[in-house]
Amino acid sequence: MEHGDSWDGPMPLAAPVLAASGALTAYHDGVAAVARLAARFAADSWNAPTPCPEWRAADLAGHLRCVADNYHEYLDDAPVSRLSRLMATGAHHEAIARKLARQNAAELAALPDVPPGEHITAFAAAARRYAARIGPLLWLPHHSYRGRVITVAGMAGLAGVEWHVHAWDLAMALGMDYRPANPAAVLAGWLDGIPQLPVPAAGDPWLAVLRAAGRAAG
Repeated sequence: MEHGDSWDGPMPLAAPVLAASGALTAYHDGVAAVARLAARFAADSWNAPTPCPEWRAADLAGHLRCVADNYHEYLDDAPVSRLSRLMATGAHHEAIARKLARQNAAELAALPDVPPGEHITAFAAAARRYAARIGPLLWLPHHSYRGRVITVAGMAGLAGVEWHVHAWDLAMALGMDYRPANPAAVLAGWLDGIPQLPVPAAGDPWLAVLRAAGRAAG
């Protein structure tokens, strides 16, 4: 994608973003949104399709649990985690996405066979523990991509984006819409934490995030 087609605002610094733009609040809001939407599912509605073509809502619940656990692993092992090693290759974002998709599929297959609501409960607990851990670590390097260092704060911004985008996915499975309370903070999390994926220009920051995440919205 050409530079002219991407969001051209200033690239924020990691820790100031979390403090000034409300990104950490947006992180917690995303966790709460996932839990709130998950509570609307009946046992049979977890079979509903989601905007992720290969996943039903139940699969998405399991994926959220896996990702929250992965963030702890990446933090434990930073800056030499398996994610750090992948990103340090500087591979094209499509190659990175394929590698992560294979990882996601393997982890999902290894989950215990429990109701989706249990996966959501485990996700929420792990996500909140992660937020509690990162306070004194925000400035530390987490990984790098093509010479740009992503700090722990940047990774927290990325996580917040993931929670909100998957909240939107769950809402779509329920036949609802979803919009975060502070879409500008979610966009800031993307800009700070996901440098390998450009953000399409859009006047609405939430629409920009959804488009960058491959969601057909608006």
